[in-house]
Amino acid sequence: MFQALPYEGNRSEQFSSVLEQLKSLIHDEPSSIANLANASALLNSFLPDINWVGFYLYDGQELVLGPFQGLPACIRIPLNRGVCGTAASERRTLVVDDVHEFPGHIACDAASNSEIVIPLIKNEQLLGVLDIDSPLKGRFDHDEQQFLEQFARIISEKL
Repeated sequence: MFQALPYEGNRSEQFSSVLEQLKSLIHDEPSSIANLANASALLNSFLPDINWVGFYLYDGQELVLGPFQGLPACIRIPLNRGVCGTAASERRTLVVDDVHEFPGHIACDAASNSEIVIPLIKNEQLLGVLDIDSPLKGRFDHDEQQFLEQFARIISEKL
């Protein structure tokens, strides 16, 4: 059974705790959907000041909505479109301090002002993206980006 506890220590120690929780949650579970659902719930309980966290999965042509926490979202995102489609096609993390200034931004939730998208890649193959939105501008910093990239690597290896 998972119990939400306050995270103690500095940010690095808190990030390490979350990564260990993730590994424990997905260790013996073969279902990708279950693992992605728990991963999004874990991040939703840990990260302050976010309004959406979840996954879009690549079906070979476009990104399709997967497990998430937040308001209902866009179901399909073409590659090269919006922050998610751009991060997926370029296979690199995108941190956008103000989504309203991002060309082609797809507004699924009008409350979102900043976003981070991390591609999920395994054996050089695109699997999807981890997408996190915040109502705050400039919400995501470099340390959090590195933590979330580690989180995404752990998930990608399990998919």
